[in-house]
Amino acid sequence: MGNDGGSIPTRRELVKSAARNPTVSELKATALESLSHAWGHDPLTSESLDLESAVSDWRGRLYNYESILKALMPSDNGTTSSVPTNDEFPDLSIASAGIKSLRDVVKLKFKCYIPPGTREKEIWACPVSLRELGPSTKAVYLVPCGHVFADVAMKQIQEEACPECSEPFKSRDIIPILPTEKSDVERLTTRLNGLKAAGLTHSLKKDKGIGKKKRKAEEADREPAGEADKGKGVKPENEEGSKAPPKTNKSSRLSGINNALTASLTAKVLAEQDERNKRRKLAAAK
Repeated sequence: MGNDGGSIPTRRELVKSAARNPTVSELKATALESLSHAWGHDPLTSESLDLESAVSDWRGRLYNYESILKALMPSDNGTTSSVPTNDEFPDLSIASAGIKSLRDVVKLKFKCYIPPGTREKEIWACPVSLRELGPSTKAVYLVPCGHVFADVAMKQIQEEACPECSEPFKSRDIIPILPTEKSDVERLTTRLNGLKAAGLTHSLKKDKGIGKKKRKAEEADREPAGEADKGKGVKPENEEGSKAPPKTNKSSRLSGINNALTASLTAKVLAEQDERNKRRKLAAAK
């Protein structure tokens, strides 16, 4: 800065190129890189994804079945246990993903193939088109069976039954894996809201949580009536302040007995008891 023979660089010398928007090819490369990571790693734990035991939620995200089990298992204090944090998705958790039970995920069924005429290793491929499944191929799976296919193959088939297991499905239950288009995400959100309104989960099974909420609401509605009945059931007190003894007869004591033989025996015992009580009263009067 002073008498050292140096010079102060100007902004023109520091900024070699002006700021610009990324090109289409750069955006595609970034999206492909993100998809490659999502196809190979669990978003909850950042561990390697095992497609043999992979599951998916309503939004098409892929998880290891083991990580979902660990996240749903209750801890010692009664809450769900924690899983190792993921630096890539710090905001994603089992709760934010909308997974409350195993009914909120579907077990995926991938098919392994060896490319014909080659000695290469096995690949995960579509059983219809034999296209390799991964970040470069748009893949979908069916609910509730979980079989995975290439999206192009399902559009060409246009059937209402799974090509692998022949289980029927609806068009709304074709779930894209790791969707990137906004229209796909909006369709999945609409589908989930419709299932919740019908009391179903992502796997088309009944939502047990809704049944519990309904039972609690019914119990809350019945509580005021129960308290009123308790007030009506207070027995009157006599002049001395003690509760009046209940008036019972033989018919009221036998009304709760359904068995005929038991009722006849009870009636006989009660008759003998009443006869003894009368004799005691007469003896006391004399």
